[in-house]
Amino acid sequence: MARIAVFNQKGGVGKTTTTLNLAGLLSRRAADPLVIDLDPQAHLTGVCAVAAPRAESSLYGLYAHGAQLSSLQCMTSNGWRLVPSHLDLSKVDTQFGKGPSVLYRLSRALDREAEQNPVLMDACPMLGVLSLSSVFAADGVLIPISADYLALKGALQMERTLKALEQVLKRRVPRRYLITRYDARRRMSVDIERQLRERYGNEVCATRIAENVSLAESPASHRDVFAHAPSSRGARDYADLLEELVGAGFLQSHLRDAKPSLRNVPAGARTALSAGRETAVRRQVAAGLHLVHSGRTGG
Repeated sequence: MARIAVFNQKGGVGKTTTTLNLAGLLSRRAADPLVIDLDPQAHLTGVCAVAAPRAESSLYGLYAHGAQLSSLQCMTSNGWRLVPSHLDLSKVDTQFGKGPSVLYRLSRALDREAEQNPVLMDACPMLGVLSLSSVFAADGVLIPISADYLALKGALQMERTLKALEQVLKRRVPRRYLITRYDARRRMSVDIERQLRERYGNEVCATRIAENVSLAESPASHRDVFAHAPSSRGARDYADLLEELVGAGFLQSHLRDAKPSLRNVPAGARTALSAGRETAVRRQVAAGLHLVHSGRTGG
């Protein structure tokens, strides 16, 4: 998979943080990622210290004028390509409707570009043309979920949304649930993880993103965590996440220094798995395989 939508219908769960840091590490490993900011709030665009002078020079230009993505790209100081956002993107739903020609516009634009490098799409939390466009264009969806109960409800909502989209897409969109803002000292974090793994099994990433001050600080300096605090826990967690996604085949790329993921499901999560599933997970890990469930039905 080369196109990943980072999406959750709940805000504040780490979508932009995850996109920023995966892009930063992909760039450092010479993967030349393309990052698309689909959120009209333009948080990712702002973190990259980019300001589209006109709406037409942002992603809005694709929807309003059919502009090529290559003409909208700019190079960030972090070393990767960005299609920036703009506040006028909030008008897309009302201006252009929600028909197939609009919903598939981003997907077809990526097809025309024949983009072979990883594509990360930072989707807005509102369910509308922009977020749906990211799913329609994606090979897989990465769903960050902060370790709190409201975010758990967001995960259930996301599952319902993706199931509904299967009718339109005629396929099941592969997905990975990523636990963010995890604190093992908090009983709630452990309980949320248990419930997620009980419900979604090994579609939940083995890597957890711990609550970390460096992850919160780095956007203020317009840098990813690898530039801001390369030896921090946050940097290690996102490095582990990328290794896991590549090792699982969820994100395919010719990465320098990338290694197959051999990470175990965290110990606290095993109580959430049936004995049969735990055995299967152990066997997969031992073989260095984490299967993408493109052929599975909804679970």
